[in-house]
Amino acid sequence: MPIIAPSLLSADFLNLQNDCNMLNNSEADWFHLDVMDGRFVPNISFGLPVIAAIRKATKKVCDVHLMIEEPDKYAAAFKQAGADILTVHIEACTHLHRNIQQIKQLGMKAGIALNPHTAIHLLADIIADVDLVCLMSVNPGFGGQQFIPNTVHKIRQLKSLILEKNSAALIEIDGGVTLENAPEIIAAGADVLVAGNTVFKSANPTETITLLKKIGG
Repeated sequence: MPIIAPSLLSADFLNLQNDCNMLNNSEADWFHLDVMDGRFVPNISFGLPVIAAIRKATKKVCDVHLMIEEPDKYAAAFKQAGADILTVHIEACTHLHRNIQQIKQLGMKAGIALNPHTAIHLLADIIADVDLVCLMSVNPGFGGQQFIPNTVHKIRQLKSLILEKNSAALIEIDGGVTLENAPEIIAAGADVLVAGNTVFKSANPTETITLLKKIGG
């Protein structure tokens, strides 16, 4: 069964405690937390204080996705705020291997995110060192976008590379995941589904999470 990581970017920020409680009582596995700086992506979301507050509201894994420039400057602060997994963008890291080492030395699991245009082969020399690869299946910055179909091909390519390099990395898909396309995404080799609007804008978010969890099971 896939790991389900609802994206709190789509939550109700006036009632965040209620949405955290809903996720705690659901079959969701992780809380996916998108941090945007308005520089790397054309949007600003939330940062350290919100993540620290969410950390107090859940015992589930906090999966923090940094869509920011110079992520190395903030890795220790996100650890302190409560991140269990810290994912940085390959496009934002000049010294990616150093960034991954830093995250692991701080005691977090390390992830790498790829924008839709970024080729899988660029991971060849680092894939064995990471715990997770997040494939952006929309252009990062805003929720509610349509899934980019070519992502399915990239999932298959990434799965082959993981097997070739004997890596334990999980494949996470972020953007435009729905109940309709999730089966194809899972069949291609994905392990983790990030779902924002699909969960939080549904009539019954808890039931939607259960349905996503059952896919491929």
